Amino acid sequence: VFGFFKGMSFPLASIAVYNSVVFGVFSNTQRFLSQHHCREPGAGPTGALPDLLLASMVAGAVSVGLGAPVDLIKIRLQMQTQPLREAHLGLGPRAVALGKPPVYQGPVDCIATIVRTEGLTGMYRGVGAMLLRDIPGYCLYFIPYVFLNDWITPEACTGPSPCAVWLAGGVAGAISWGTATPMDVVKSRLQADGVYLNKYKGVLDCICQSYQKEGLKVFFRGITVNAVRGFPMSAAMFLGYELSLQALRGDHAVTSP
Repeated sequence: VFGFFKGMSFPLASIAVYNSVVFGVFSNTQRFLSQHHCREPGAGPTGALPDLLLASMVAGAVSVGLGAPVDLIKIRLQMQTQPLREAHLGLGPRAVALGKPPVYQGPVDCIATIVRTEGLTGMYRGVGAMLLRDIPGYCLYFIPYVFLNDWITPEACTGPSPCAVWLAGGVAGAISWGTATPMDVVKSRLQADGVYLNKYKGVLDCICQSYQKEGLKVFFRGITVNAVRGFPMSAAMFLGYELSLQALRGDHAVTSP
């Protein structure tokens, strides 16, 4: 059973900081842009979508700076299913059972080994693919959430209800993670590369090799799991975010970010 939670200690320790920064950057960027438009003569609501788009892109770019090392360590620990020698020689189960211990003994050892063997830049392996995943991914995360909230909430209400926040957040998460799957596949392959052998020279090389060997369908591997996971995870995240703001501000209605 513990095998399903391999590599989760480091993400669990950093998820609160990661999400608080991402949501904070999005909210404050959107607020700054809205205030800027309000000071311009003749500015109206037409700037809402461009503001949301830019704020989402900034949040996505910032998220990569924090999330790339966390994702790298998680992927490296999760893909350790057999020791180094057996991975190369393709020995049978008996040989694997008698083989050497895994390359990494835990998150701290993983960080130390990567820095020692690959340098500090090694902690950002796959960052290009992650940028291509997260910048459009967060656009398809925050924008659907805001518009779905507005669509679900009646005009007479001052703000969306917790049920509306939960539903809009879940749908936005499913959309975002479903559409981000192709680059998530590339990102994961690049980050897993380098433990046992180096196969890819970069994002484009990874895409070309994956397509040549496994076809177009490889980029949609795991899309169902990603979309199904995205709904409850994002629904809970948005609801917790909005209710936390409501409690801190002393408001009686949930407000949009």
